[in-house]
Amino acid sequence: MQTATIMLVDDHPLLRKGLAQLISLEDHLDVTCEASSGEEAIDLVENCSPDLILLDLDMKGMNGLDTLHALRRANVKSKIVMFTVSDNETDVLQALKFGADGYLLKDSEPEEVIEQISRAIGGELVLSAPLTQIVARSLQQTSTASSLFEKLTKREVEILRHIARGDSNKVIGNALGIAEATVKVHIKNLLKKLSLRTRVEAAVWAVENKVTL
Repeated sequence: MQTATIMLVDDHPLLRKGLAQLISLEDHLDVTCEASSGEEAIDLVENCSPDLILLDLDMKGMNGLDTLHALRRANVKSKIVMFTVSDNETDVLQALKFGADGYLLKDSEPEEVIEQISRAIGGELVLSAPLTQIVARSLQQTSTASSLFEKLTKREVEILRHIARGDSNKVIGNALGIAEATVKVHIKNLLKKLSLRTRVEAAVWAVENKVTL
């Protein structure tokens, strides 16, 4: 089996040393470079060219998410797995959105960390077990929002975009060339389809679900 190279990015020297020792016990894994900050990781990554980057989230200066984003914008092809104490839903989903290949918690068992690193190098998306429900909920919500959006007519979508901008019924009517009373009917219908009660809720829903403005 070919040895896979790994870069460790963490601002705690003791943790990096412990991880390096753990990984060195595996014949197929090799820590070839370490960085104590996001900035240092970006400087080193081209020469190091690791197969996988194990990246801390909470670091002084450039945090893990910013580092991840910068690495992907620089077209770094290495697998990148977040390794952190944070099980915050926003952090997990943002990391995956920015192109992380996995998200592991630091309280994981050593054997699990090694197994997940190996799987990530093999091309799998890896998550610590407690985080799978977060991703599942996100996918479910996205699917539900998409399903609801598809129920809207073209005119209702246009009006929803105006609502998200904060436009009044009169402004919407003038923009679309329809009567204000007709706008009210469309709003009533789209609120019902989206299971919402007010236009404020509709505006929030539109922003959260990235309805193009």
